[in-house]
Amino acid sequence: MQLSTDQLLTPSGETSKVDFISGVTILIDKPIGWTSFDVVNKIRFKIKHGLGIKKIKVGHAGTLDPLATGLLLICTGKLTKSIDLLQAKDKVYTGTIHVGATTPTYDSESVPDAMYPTDHITPTMIEEARLSFLGDLRQIPPVYSAIKINGSKSYELARRGSEVEMKARPVRIERFTLEVDTLDEQKEIAFSVLCSKGTYIRSLAYDFGNALDSGAYLSSLRREAIGEYHVKDAFTMDEILAFLDQAFGQ
Repeated sequence: MQLSTDQLLTPSGETSKVDFISGVTILIDKPIGWTSFDVVNKIRFKIKHGLGIKKIKVGHAGTLDPLATGLLLICTGKLTKSIDLLQAKDKVYTGTIHVGATTPTYDSESVPDAMYPTDHITPTMIEEARLSFLGDLRQIPPVYSAIKINGSKSYELARRGSEVEMKARPVRIERFTLEVDTLDEQKEIAFSVLCSKGTYIRSLAYDFGNALDSGAYLSSLRREAIGEYHVKDAFTMDEILAFLDQAFGQ
């Protein structure tokens, strides 16, 4: 699905007449520390207050974790019906993987729970591990995710101490590139990934560590693109809030 120019809200687009009820999709560069819901809630509040209405549908096409940054597609009004189509698009991520440790959340949101040797890792091992993740895979999502199990989110069950069994899901990784072929003292590897809907980059980092006979976790993440929509065309939060204030004469 490709949106027409009057349905797409970007800083450089035509923004003189915006119909939030009929629906627009707003490109947002989500800052670190914000949840996807924080962004949706803030924009919904601004639109409701600006239009003087009590209710309007606002949603996002694909969650980003609080520590991740990058492209978030926000849909309003009738265009919230297009969220599933937007979510189905391939996505591009960049970030860093820390090798030599694991965390319960598979990222830097939690502290390492185990340390692993890295001296044995060679450029050949790194390349073989990289190649092993290309194509169609079955990936086990992180326990600390929003996947629902018997009506409860898996991360809620995990935080309560319940044992959670995550089932493998089919995903596809079209591209997985690394900026280095050896580890430095910081044991950080920068990467870029083009992947299908449903791919957990945290799980990719964790599995990458296993493939190196070590451990790893996702130390940073940025979503660069969703289908044909790119973060370079997105509003920052300050920009979208200023735009909405101006649009509603506030």
